[in-house]
Parts: sequence; structure tokens; C-alpha cells
Amino acid sequence: MSKKLYIGNVSYRATEEDLQKKFSEIGECISAHIVIDKFTGKSKGFAFVEMATDEAAQEAISKLNGTAIYGRGMKVAEAKPPRERGSGRRR
Repeated sequence: MSKKLYIGNVSYRATEEDLQKKFSEIGECISAHIVIDKFTGKSKGFAFVEMATDEAAQEAISKLNGTAIYGRGMKVAEAKPPRERGSGRRR
């Protein structure tokens, strides 16, 4: 079963391909997605990576947490499940 990881402190120069390559060194990396600000079109400095197995995800956390891409040490952790959102209406 695949496992989603949260990647914090991602360099603003990093691309999804950079992350895919880095995490593929550990195990099968299914996807990498850098979160983009919808107003500026620039990276928000964090991303999500999906690893093929729980074992690969745990190995990625232990080996890549603190390692740098373009000079910024990444924070790698298991992603938390998304929160439920309200209807978007405020009272």
C-alpha cells in the first residue's frame, strides 16, 4: 500500500522532478507534488510525495529528513490525513 509523505522547507528552486529523483533513490516514488500559491504561481515551500510501500516511506523519512536540495534542509514526515472542510459559507 502506498504512503504519502509531507516534505517541508522545500527550496523554491526545486521542481517536482527534483523531488521525484531524490525520493526514487530510496524506493519507488509514485508521485511528487509541490504546492503552488494560486495567486502568485510560486511554490509555497512544501510538497507531498507518495511512496509505493510503507517500508520505502519509512526509509525515506529516516534517510532524507534534514538532507538538502538547493541548500535547504528538507523536513520529511508522514503526511496527516486531510481535514474536512466546511461548506465555505461564513455566518
